[in-house]
Amino acid sequence: MADYTRYKTLNITRRGANDSVLDIQMRALNGKLPTAGHDGHRELTEIWRDVGADDSVRVAVLRGEGQGFSGGGDLALVQDMASDFEVRARVWKEARDLVYNVINCDKPIVSAIHGPAVGAGLVAGLLADISIAAKGAKIVDGHTRLGVAAGDHAAIVWPLLCGMAKAKYYLMLCDPVSGAEAERIGLVSLAVDEDQLLPKAYEVADRLAAGSQTAIRWTKYSLNNWLRQAGPAFDTSLALEFMGFAGPDVREGVASLRDRRQPKF
Repeated sequence: MADYTRYKTLNITRRGANDSVLDIQMRALNGKLPTAGHDGHRELTEIWRDVGADDSVRVAVLRGEGQGFSGGGDLALVQDMASDFEVRARVWKEARDLVYNVINCDKPIVSAIHGPAVGAGLVAGLLADISIAAKGAKIVDGHTRLGVAAGDHAAIVWPLLCGMAKAKYYLMLCDPVSGAEAERIGLVSLAVDEDQLLPKAYEVADRLAAGSQTAIRWTKYSLNNWLRQAGPAFDTSLALEFMGFAGPDVREGVASLRDRRQPKF
């Protein structure tokens, strides 16, 4: 078994038969939403390597604490990325590894998305093998609102899940997608009433944990070759996103978020 006590921004517990389901909850450090600061971004990147290496784990469930699934990167991290090359280079590597670590983790991952879902948490939530959203969830890719290109997971998975037309609409305009609409356009696997979100996620996780592990893992590996084929598009989008963090628009994007107003680019 891996030692999960080193994770400070994730609440990690075990459940299911033989404790084979790892329950990963992103902590709401601000009391409202889980936000990815320096430590949170790094830990959300690293956890999938431990899950893959832990022979006692058959399935992982990812969820958020508090009022939503994830609130994105905190402003301190974003400001450091915009002003410090060393931070920007480090977070670029973490953002790249987060996507590939989720894709390459051999264990199936189930996400349970409620409330707002933005940023690094959303990356893992939509790349999960089975994504389940509350009907009232609010999924937002906010990159262009911040003044940077839609990198992270956007180019690698949105067109494949919901088609190019919908991907361009939501990624370029940053319009929110409800859980119900996300299911309708194929962005998530299922949408359920919020009181059924965790029961359904745990039900799916238990079914996966009880199934043939080689068959399930090899099916995941095979299907994720579609995502691996999109690797060059993802790498380009991530590079363009982080080039944007060195540009002028991100300063206005950060200021507008801090002042709670619309940006004026």
